[in-house]
Amino acid sequence: MKILNNLILVSVLLISLASCKKDSRPNYEYMPNMYESVGYEAYQEAEIFAGDVEAQIPVKGTIPRGYSLFEIPNTTEGYELAKNTLRSPLDSTQVDEIKTGQLYQIYCAICHGNNGKGQGNLVKREKILGVPSYADRDITIGSVYHTIYYGKNAMGSYANQLNEKERWEVAQYVMKLRSEIK
Repeated sequence: MKILNNLILVSVLLISLASCKKDSRPNYEYMPNMYESVGYEAYQEAEIFAGDVEAQIPVKGTIPRGYSLFEIPNTTEGYELAKNTLRSPLDSTQVDEIKTGQLYQIYCAICHGNNGKGQGNLVKREKILGVPSYADRDITIGSVYHTIYYGKNAMGSYANQLNEKERWEVAQYVMKLRSEIK
């Protein structure tokens, strides 16, 4: 009896599955936008632009929001110019020591060490070599800012990670660490 019930159940399931398949009409498609997405043209023809121009070039001399001009070039001469002439626009009351220390820990201490002696974790683990102590270098706040902005040797630029004020704050913090090493 049990075998007969199982046989009937299996045959009903097979018949129901076979009856769902019909080659003459396709199955239902639920949520068709997931299968065939609607394509959008990024640069559609717009009547507001003259001459059927699709994308507009920014006006000459404009600066993207959040950026400022740094006209000293990324060259050895530019580094020397920054070293000799560039001064911080911030005074000591505009620098938040705690926040600046945290920024230094996040971006600089991994290589340069907590105290600027060039013994960060990556140097101790010999992942990178040749990171100097701040005391061993003839640096000024301008040269530090230039290095943070453009990078130097194996160090990359941090211009995208730090805004202008934060770069100046970190440069001042580096100079503070340098004065404490000597």
